Amino acid sequence: MSGVPPPRVVILGAGPAGLGGAFRLARRGGVRVTVIERSRAVGGNAGSFDLAGQAVDYGSHRLHPACDPKVLSDIQTLLGGDLLNRPRHGRIRLRGRWIHFPLKPVDLALRLSPGFAFGVGADILRKLTRFGGRRAESETFASVLEAGLGRTICRDFYFPYAQKIWGLPPAELAVIQARRRVSAGSLVKMAGKVLAAVPGFKPRGAGRFYYPRGGYGQISHAYHRAAEAAGATFVFGAAVSAVERTDDRVLAVDAGQDSRRCRFEADQIWSTIPVSALVDAMRPAAPDATLDAARRIEFRAMILVYLVLEQDRFTEYDAHYFPEAEIRISRLSEPKNYGLAGTPNRTVLCAELPCSPGDPEWDLADDALGRLVGDALDRAGLPLRAPVKEVVVRRLRQAYPIYRRGYEAHFDAIDTYLGRFSNLVTFGRQGLFAHDNTHHTLFMAYAAADCLGADGRFDRSRWHDYRRVFSTHVVED
Repeated sequence: MSGVPPPRVVILGAGPAGLGGAFRLARRGGVRVTVIERSRAVGGNAGSFDLAGQAVDYGSHRLHPACDPKVLSDIQTLLGGDLLNRPRHGRIRLRGRWIHFPLKPVDLALRLSPGFAFGVGADILRKLTRFGGRRAESETFASVLEAGLGRTICRDFYFPYAQKIWGLPPAELAVIQARRRVSAGSLVKMAGKVLAAVPGFKPRGAGRFYYPRGGYGQISHAYHRAAEAAGATFVFGAAVSAVERTDDRVLAVDAGQDSRRCRFEADQIWSTIPVSALVDAMRPAAPDATLDAARRIEFRAMILVYLVLEQDRFTEYDAHYFPEAEIRISRLSEPKNYGLAGTPNRTVLCAELPCSPGDPEWDLADDALGRLVGDALDRAGLPLRAPVKEVVVRRLRQAYPIYRRGYEAHFDAIDTYLGRFSNLVTFGRQGLFAHDNTHHTLFMAYAAADCLGADGRFDRSRWHDYRRVFSTHVVED
């Protein structure tokens, strides 16, 4: 109707989820979109920054071919020829030997240690000869994976790697961690991944990924530019301090920007910030029980240690995975091998060190962290053979959600509380406490936009159906 102002949608967070929502709404028109971001740049943990003449990411990131067709089509249009289609070329260290990742039949046959190969064979035989079997009364990450993959793969790879990533023994992790985080949850599925490397047996996208020439953060920058060109407003350096509410609606967002307090009135508030931070920001305050549930939601932190080396390339591989407990880092990536861009005779390594903010490593100086990474690489048989010109460190406080057993009750309490507000929507990796890929979070953003009608009303029933779809997402490695 003429004279009716367009609905005001305030989006919290300018990571891929918030950017995707802003892009879809602004492109559609008829909505006033404002995005509030605490930092000075877009992308969040999926962003990039410049170091030694090249773009480097916050860890190892890829855009997977499993991406929703609408999302992938938009990214291809936004990036054009800068979106490269690259082969996967990584490796995993198992019992002191390197195995190609994704798995290759020849590599498995020639490089697996005899003990590991015998153990996997014995596990397969046990599965083939077992008829039924008792199901554990209380399933966990450990019990489900061991039943699906067998003892050897779990105890040599998944269990030590899980302990390193999430900081908990596998038996203390909830079963959903196995179902949503491990894409090859059975020996049959793992065999399918191996067969995908056999000529003539090539599922769509097998062994390949998309990567922007200018670093992974180029995806977020492209969405930002397109959303802004379509009319969306972005406010950077603004930390959310309060979300004003009544009993069943949210009204406005208070955010501090450069020592000033800004207030943004909203007809809809879409949050992609950590769900626990959103609960803490509610004013009047959320009930004590909800605040307590929010405090029990845990995130795993990550220290990223970048080493600038005076050599053209460190190795030919894009990423190395280290499940062994004695090697402190979990993964090492070389950005130059992803996007094929960089400075001649110089490369950058990115080492990932999972931890918690209270751990001793969290407060280590940059040079000490550089030495820690060098020691880890020595232990892995990958010594640094060129001078380290610079060590740069980035710390991510909320790298991964931790699905400790029993966490569901805490998240459900938060989700139920936030669900009572008819014009509040949470989505994205942080907003739904989901260890998802970028393409999953962008799909969530597109789904949210689809649920907002021209009259500014949000279709809760349709959103509920989408939430069921989100719960089936499985992380792509």
